[in-house]
Amino acid sequence: MFTRILIANRGEIALRIIRTCKRLGIETAVVYSQADKDAVYLKLADRAICIGPPPAKQSYLAMNNIVAAAEIADVDAIHPGYGFLSEDDHFAEVCRSCKIAFIGPRTEAIAKLGDKIAAKNLARSAGVPTVPGSDGAVENEDLALELAEGFGYPVLLKAAAGGGGRGMRVSHNPISLRSNFQQARAEAEAAFGDGTLYLEKFIESMRHIEVQIIADEHGNLLQLGERDCTVQRRNQKLIEESPSSAIDKRTRYDIQIAAIKIMKAAKYTNAGTVEFIYDADAGKFYFMEVNTRLQVEHPVTECVTGLDLVEEQIRVASGEKLRWWQKEINTRLASGGHAIECRINAEDPRRNFAPTPGKIGLYCAPAGPLIRMDTHIYSGYQVPPYYDSMLGKLIVAGADRIEAIRRMRHSLDELVLDGIPTTKPLLREIFGHAKFVAGNYDTNFLATEMGLS
Repeated sequence: MFTRILIANRGEIALRIIRTCKRLGIETAVVYSQADKDAVYLKLADRAICIGPPPAKQSYLAMNNIVAAAEIADVDAIHPGYGFLSEDDHFAEVCRSCKIAFIGPRTEAIAKLGDKIAAKNLARSAGVPTVPGSDGAVENEDLALELAEGFGYPVLLKAAAGGGGRGMRVSHNPISLRSNFQQARAEAEAAFGDGTLYLEKFIESMRHIEVQIIADEHGNLLQLGERDCTVQRRNQKLIEESPSSAIDKRTRYDIQIAAIKIMKAAKYTNAGTVEFIYDADAGKFYFMEVNTRLQVEHPVTECVTGLDLVEEQIRVASGEKLRWWQKEINTRLASGGHAIECRINAEDPRRNFAPTPGKIGLYCAPAGPLIRMDTHIYSGYQVPPYYDSMLGKLIVAGADRIEAIRRMRHSLDELVLDGIPTTKPLLREIFGHAKFVAGNYDTNFLATEMGLS
């Protein structure tokens, strides 16, 4: 087991990792930008090192600064959290070349699965269904238009190096496709430094289903059940739950097996998530992508399995074998009830989800059995304008989905978060919406039911 870990991230995930490390008796060092100098988790880490000014490119994305901090703190390993450098294969390679363990998958797996085109080809070779689309990069608008005529509209442009909904555009006709091509390319270039795009047939009525995987360095791999992440805004998740109410037992089994096939084909290690599109009308699922890191929504899987995924990541990265058999996990999933997470963001849904940085007034978290609030904020906290707008995640569990929804409703009612507009009122509205409660919705839910995009 490691003795000291550097956390190369910020916000709630930094605090989340510190808590697990403390429980395991592992010392922690955390990096921070000048904008985060008053973050509460800096006081909980054994050491805090400033790595630069507020802009992420000069701090949390400054690879050399982070590695230098790791060497100063004399750590055994780096945990990248999610976002920032967590899926950067070069960063993982630099860490390992400096004799610092990277708490994540092998460099080769990050590179292969991080390229959405290569990942799709890998899925095909493993016998997993994929959405009809281009075999490789779409170099120009003319090729995109030619392919779209073959697939039929609507079509979806996606960034090959993308994630988090950036570099994605849906087109319903040739005019919108031509316009969206340049926008998607520019956005992908700005977000990932790579403007490569590919094209897929867009499935209009779909659910977003993903399977959590954990694998060790000894050839053992477990699937930890699925999460339903269908409620989204601009292709970014707002609500996640496990298990999914949209799939039957046979489909659940088939999706889990598909996820295992892909990850074994990639010789994957550590935690990762295989994402699928589920066509509810046709009853078919298709591979979408792999996220080679811990997901924001990992707590719902922790609730239904009883595992600490950060602990499992650390154990695997230190060379330990997985401590569980798939049969044990299946038993836990069968008796784990239902868990739901919602993301509390500093955004104003009525102003097109515009970010709302500023000073938080009174903050008071809900409490009670089966209620969990993962956040780094506090009364008087100044939300900086430089980073992702997520303030925290409210997670609840119940014996079944209806009980979990009821618990979420009263937990949101109990949550006090003043001073700036947030997504809390919208989330409370969603959890009271008849179609959401009935499980009768798709990724268009916010647009069709609430007039939001």
